[in-house]
Amino acid sequence: MRNNELLPYDTIVQATSGEPEAVNTVLQYYGRRIRYASRISGQADKEAEDFITETLLKALFKFRFSRVSPPDTTE
Repeated sequence: MRNNELLPYDTIVQATSGEPEAVNTVLQYYGRRIRYASRISGQADKEAEDFITETLLKALFKFRFSRVSPPDTTE
């Protein structure tokens, strides 16, 4: 379940601004983790999955980059 590739910084910035394609990319990226975390007694629980997704979206739209500096892109 480990994914060593991170979401691009620009995608996250766009998603926090409400860009639908970027939000969809974030949801796809975390979809497998959300489904795994929403299993109860080994069974998929749609309510739990919906709750986790809703919580992620709320946090995404609340996040502000004012206190976070962009990553250094010089290599």
